[in-house]
Amino acid sequence: MLTCRLCGSTSLADVADLGATPPCELFLTAEQLDEPEVTYPLHLRVCTECWLAQLPPLITPEDTFTEYAYFSSYSTSWVEHAERFVAGAVERLGLEQDGFVVEVASNDGYLLQHVVKRWIRCLGIEPSANVGQAARDRGVPTLTAFLDEETAAKVREQNGPANLVVANNVYAHIPDVIGFTRGLRGLVADDGWVSIEVQHLLTLMELNQYDTIYHEHFQYYTVASAQRALASGGLTLVDVELLPTHGGSIRLWARPDEAAGEPSARVLEVLEREKTAGLHELAGYAEFGRRVATVRRELLGFLVEAAREGRTVVGYGAPGKGNTLLNHCGIRPDLLAYTVDRNPYKHGRFTPGTRIPILEPERIAQDRPDYVLVLPWNLRDELTEQLSYIGEWGGKLVFPIPQLEIVDPEVTR
Repeated sequence: MLTCRLCGSTSLADVADLGATPPCELFLTAEQLDEPEVTYPLHLRVCTECWLAQLPPLITPEDTFTEYAYFSSYSTSWVEHAERFVAGAVERLGLEQDGFVVEVASNDGYLLQHVVKRWIRCLGIEPSANVGQAARDRGVPTLTAFLDEETAAKVREQNGPANLVVANNVYAHIPDVIGFTRGLRGLVADDGWVSIEVQHLLTLMELNQYDTIYHEHFQYYTVASAQRALASGGLTLVDVELLPTHGGSIRLWARPDEAAGEPSARVLEVLEREKTAGLHELAGYAEFGRRVATVRRELLGFLVEAAREGRTVVGYGAPGKGNTLLNHCGIRPDLLAYTVDRNPYKHGRFTPGTRIPILEPERIAQDRPDYVLVLPWNLRDELTEQLSYIGEWGGKLVFPIPQLEIVDPEVTR
């Protein structure tokens, strides 16, 4: 019987069943195309006791993150977002050169490079050896490890407590949410701060962002469920910011219980928004599955009609979310000839499950397709600018989420 990983309840209700897919970041080499792929059920449920939305832990972080295909620095807007965060955090916390910043899941140093430039002592903790090496190559001190209580204790013993611990887009990626949260508490000074960015379940559901449901995301947070998760490790939520990143995220500011004080008015405001949307009760989750089915039918209808008319459709990007969408919709190379990506690691590989070729971005200009399906739709402004040249031959951009939209690139902002 499935139990909630946060509170232990067995009262888990259905939210969305997306069938079975391979892990979204296990891109295939040409040699693997004749080999079988293991798939796992992709079934989101919500706990009716603590309201944590979650997937069963069918794969482990070690399966996904020991070697990883995602390098944060290939997104210009994401690096700029990180730079703004560092500037704001330095001002907010009064960080000086004798301070210490730790980032968990620090990827290729996309964020901590801005801390290094300010001559503030820092350390990244990154489980993927290949992207961690990329961070070290750009001068960001990086430990190859998964965060748990033992790792936190060793880092604290060797470096002292951190004034700021950053955990961006990782709080959803760990099945042991309680142990991980205790690890965050172990890293941070008794009067320090923890900053976490994670996708907001409220916008995920309001905007049909079901493609962000995949196996390496073990849970999906409202502010209410995040508050409970933080409390499990001795941290108190004191402030929250609503961010546009990843289609709608929350930045959680937490402190050790003994230093926290009362939550800000913004915390109370977002909690009320969630309550009004019905996410603190089961009724708020009832319509999501039907909206997911509508997205699938609209996208498939467009692709089938384009193929019937002899139009060429290719993809842009090979993100994890794209692989959820492609697999759930059953899209194969007969409907999407290929996709392109800026990350050279993915060139010459194939998308998991759907086995669509991944090529270099220059192929779009060479082939002049009729349509470009944008899979990382959360980077809409950035990619609209990058792809504006397809208007030269009348090409159009296609955005599948929150609903199908076909537009001329020069007028999309």
